[in-house]
Amino acid sequence: MAVSTQVPVRNRLLATLAPADFSLLEPQLERVPLPAGMRLIEPNTPIEHVYFLDEGITSVVATTPQGRRIEIGIIGSEGLIGMPVLLGLDRTPHACFVQMPGAGLRIRADDLRATTAASATLQQHLLRFVHAFTVQMGQTALANASYLIDERLARRLLMCLDRVDGDDLAATHEFLSLMLGVRRAGVTEALQSLEDRGVVLTRRGQVRVVDRAKLEAVAGDSYSLPEAGEP
Repeated sequence: MAVSTQVPVRNRLLATLAPADFSLLEPQLERVPLPAGMRLIEPNTPIEHVYFLDEGITSVVATTPQGRRIEIGIIGSEGLIGMPVLLGLDRTPHACFVQMPGAGLRIRADDLRATTAASATLQQHLLRFVHAFTVQMGQTALANASYLIDERLARRLLMCLDRVDGDDLAATHEFLSLMLGVRRAGVTEALQSLEDRGVVLTRRGQVRVVDRAKLEAVAGDSYSLPEAGEP
């Protein structure tokens, strides 16, 4: 089902397109629900659709041959999922799945290739996000190498907070440990430290941010515009 112009488009990449470029994409966009855990891209598998989130959060994850996983970036309504298609590729070694449920629009990869080939301005607009996400990945690598668990956890919570409505984040200790590439006990201790300082409240499967300013102070220089999803 193609997207209706009667329904607002909340995805920032689509919302900031020139009207002529959006009109090229619009007939090929399909509204889809995005439940938690849905796999949008499988490693080394042809990418069939590119997704533009209106709400929700996706995780881009790298995996070792031994099965160890670590998150290399997150994407919400500021961008798109399926960036290799814009770079002339049809697959990636990374997985992408829905971390926090939402909804969005998708387009067949072949249709997006044809549409961007017909409009240089559309292609350029979408490629700006590819650059922004590349910067985010670089910042993630820097954070993983240079910052303590408390700082990295605060950074990630802020990144999620920027991409949802409200202050509640769905996240288990086990999930956060996998995404940060640290032991679960380390995440538990870091969350407890944040709670003791009045920064967050935790309960099973959920983290509520109660003082964003304090959370930003904990994250320090590890959190900046790329993390917030700014171009």
